Amino acid sequence: MTAGFRLEEITDENLDAALGIQVRPDQAHLVAPVVKSLAEAYVHAGIAWPRLILDGDRAVGFLMAFFGIEFSPNGDRPEPRSGLWRLNVAAGEQGRGCGRFAVDAVAAEIRRRGGTRLMTTWHPGDDGPEGFYRALGFRRTGELSGDQIVGELEL
Repeated sequence: MTAGFRLEEITDENLDAALGIQVRPDQAHLVAPVVKSLAEAYVHAGIAWPRLILDGDRAVGFLMAFFGIEFSPNGDRPEPRSGLWRLNVAAGEQGRGCGRFAVDAVAAEIRRRGGTRLMTTWHPGDDGPEGFYRALGFRRTGELSGDQIVGELEL
């Protein structure tokens, strides 16, 4: 993992910093804002794993992972899946390794829990993050989640 970055649970003390994380305006249609993720984490307690990404003491990003969701790609046999649900890297912090750190951190947590695959989704198109995920080794599964491409990384 990248030196300097670390994860912290969302607490009363850092909630405002987490809510202040905003991607570039041209990326806002690609990822839900942190406030929506935290609401989803509340509704999906026990599955969602929201974390603030810090560089030293500075909030630079937000991630939310999920663990053990039963998913049935063909409607026949459900399988447990874990992965990266959301990744918001602050506009001025992109390109410094924060995203890679986030993926590595989620991968480490999945391995710690006994998992061997990291799932994520992304919006298709030239303005989406597919290049980022593909550069990290993700491959398309051939599935869609709504209008998003499903990708997986073998751990």
